[in-house]
Amino acid sequence: MINKITVFFLLMIISSTTAQEKLKTPPYLKTGDTIAIVAPAGILKPNRKAVVLQAKKLAESWGLQVVLGKNMFNQNNHFSGTDDERCQDFQEALDNKNIKAIWAARGGYGSVRILDKLDFTTFKQYPKWIIGYSDITAFHNHIHNLDVESLHAMMATSLEEKPEEIKQTIATFKKAIFGDEIAYNIPTSKANRLLSSKEIEGQIIGGNLAILTSMLGSESQLNTENKILFIEEIGEYKYSIDRMLQSLKRARYFTKVNAVIVGDMSLIKKNSTKWGSSIEQLILDAIPEDIPVIFNFPAGHNADNRALIFGRKVQLSVGSNQYSVRFTE
Repeated sequence: MINKITVFFLLMIISSTTAQEKLKTPPYLKTGDTIAIVAPAGILKPNRKAVVLQAKKLAESWGLQVVLGKNMFNQNNHFSGTDDERCQDFQEALDNKNIKAIWAARGGYGSVRILDKLDFTTFKQYPKWIIGYSDITAFHNHIHNLDVESLHAMMATSLEEKPEEIKQTIATFKKAIFGDEIAYNIPTSKANRLLSSKEIEGQIIGGNLAILTSMLGSESQLNTENKILFIEEIGEYKYSIDRMLQSLKRARYFTKVNAVIVGDMSLIKKNSTKWGSSIEQLILDAIPEDIPVIFNFPAGHNADNRALIFGRKVQLSVGSNQYSVRFTE
């Protein structure tokens, strides 16, 4: 009898054979399209309603129509409503063919609790953009395994940052959802680990380090073979970051990856016992020496959070003063 574990590993093998097939690109947005803002994870306290409405106004200024999840301002302890309420909002947005994108209001924690409650049947037939970062990594991973691209980008509450600090955050988000070209030139870090090849290609995948680790052993675990893996994290001790990286390493996350791009490692906590190395060296120590590692990409929990199309093939070119990330499909 074939059990669930056997089925899981068979699916991973099948996934490996199709690792570099082009994913489906949801239709880009156009004037008059409708998007939904929902809250699949952390609580939206009353004082954050204003920023959600500000995000709605921003999208409307781009010619979009916006609907808000009817349960998004509910409160259930840590979460913005019960699992069922958050699931209901997300499911309705998935199934409504008039809604062309689902934009997360915020992250926090909670997306993983509703993943297995959702039915992606209609979504697979009529894909749409799923947008967010941090805890929304759970959706990015799961949707990647459904062979659909998704958008790692700002959320509604990102507008709480200082306007002058999020110009690129907003601009690249808008470009991505409307189908304009996005490409980045980033100053080179001295910590970068470069190998003989200065140009690397592969689909970019990944997200928040803690959420990537939490997906291990599930149907939402990523196949990283020949991919470019992006990681970011916030508010962790160095030993916690190392533990997560070691977990991914033991799961062979880094064995056949083409490169690792490191985004923001924000607000690292100070432990009473010193770790003994920089965060860059910690990461380099955890990732095999034959894997290129590129630091300081502006995406994650800092104000400058550039959009990335997960599942899209990119070309990574590294020079002496800067490196470029260019989407090629």
